[in-house]
Amino acid sequence: MEILILAVVIALVAVGMISGLVVSSRKKKQLPPSAPSSTPTITAPPAEPQVGEDAAPTAEEPRRTIEEVTLPDTAAATDSPVAVEDPVVEAPAAPEIEVPEPTAGRLIRLRARLARSQNSLGKGLLTLLSREHLDEDTWEEIEETLLIADVGVVPTQELVDRLRARVKVLGTRTPADLRALLKEELLTLVGTDFDRAVKTESGVDTPAVVMVVGVNGTGKTTTTGKLARVLVADGRSVVLGAADTFRAAAADQLQTWGDRVGARTVRGPEGGDPASIAFDAVKEGIAEGADVVLIDTAGRLHTKTGLMDELGKVKRVVEKHGPLDEILLVLDATTGQNGLTQARVFAEVVDITGIVLTKLDGTAKGGIVVAVQRALGVPVKLVGLGEGPDDLAPFEPEAFVDALIGD
Repeated sequence: MEILILAVVIALVAVGMISGLVVSSRKKKQLPPSAPSSTPTITAPPAEPQVGEDAAPTAEEPRRTIEEVTLPDTAAATDSPVAVEDPVVEAPAAPEIEVPEPTAGRLIRLRARLARSQNSLGKGLLTLLSREHLDEDTWEEIEETLLIADVGVVPTQELVDRLRARVKVLGTRTPADLRALLKEELLTLVGTDFDRAVKTESGVDTPAVVMVVGVNGTGKTTTTGKLARVLVADGRSVVLGAADTFRAAAADQLQTWGDRVGARTVRGPEGGDPASIAFDAVKEGIAEGADVVLIDTAGRLHTKTGLMDELGKVKRVVEKHGPLDEILLVLDATTGQNGLTQARVFAEVVDITGIVLTKLDGTAKGGIVVAVQRALGVPVKLVGLGEGPDDLAPFEPEAFVDALIGD
């Protein structure tokens, strides 16, 4: 009996304990969440600041999310990407086209520059002819003055013989008489009956073609560029052919000259075939309806036969389009008699039709004009009188002689 009572008591105690556990569990589910701790728990280190961002936000500024940091504050919080405009790149400005100085009377305007270096010839002759007695020693000095000026042996002898005869007839010689006499004889020597116009009009329905030849150092490429300015100043449209492929930067130099006056330049790779480039230049000139095609050839040495043969090839290839209207030989006026040697060799390879004398302002040897015309039988058509872009002038005998003898 006691055992039964004990079992009942144990059962009641067990039931009570189980009920207490169930009630306690329900009470825990009904309790509110606990208050946050006064010390926050940092679960991860703060992110590194973005470019241009200040240090970590202060307590007054709430911490921003990654999206807020990387996007501009003004960006809309949408799923669409933020459009970023490409920077506006301005196209380079086209080179300004220059208006060359008109060529009419250009040599007369440059007369003072020519006279500064040339009138020693004229003044020397006037001084000698003004002597009271013109003996043999004086005439020898006159001859020497003319030879030093590179007039040449034969032209010098002709001039001295004519001066002797006319002075003897003239008798009393005033300064004005001597000046008029010398001017007349020098004009005869230089020649006034040559056709000195550069041929820039073709006889057929194609552009006129002008080929420029000469040795290294004479200013050939520069002369070609200046000639383009002369033609543009006279209202002609020009295409340039950069057939000097052997000199570094020759094509760049020519193109710079062309760009300044709006003339197109046809060029090829450095070391390319000059004849092919010359052919293409004429072809482009025909396609564009240009008035003139100027072909700058290599500044080849006249002593190298192979290169001279190549110059002949350029001429033959260009003539497949039509006849060459002008072949200009560029000579340095300071080279004197050596320039005549160059002129003769070039004349054997191509048919020279005109001479361009450069650096004429830097020499007192203006007699080279006479000598080279006698050597080739062709006229001086253009003269270079300085480094300026418009210092290439059509040769005018009267203005040249006036500069020789001075005022």
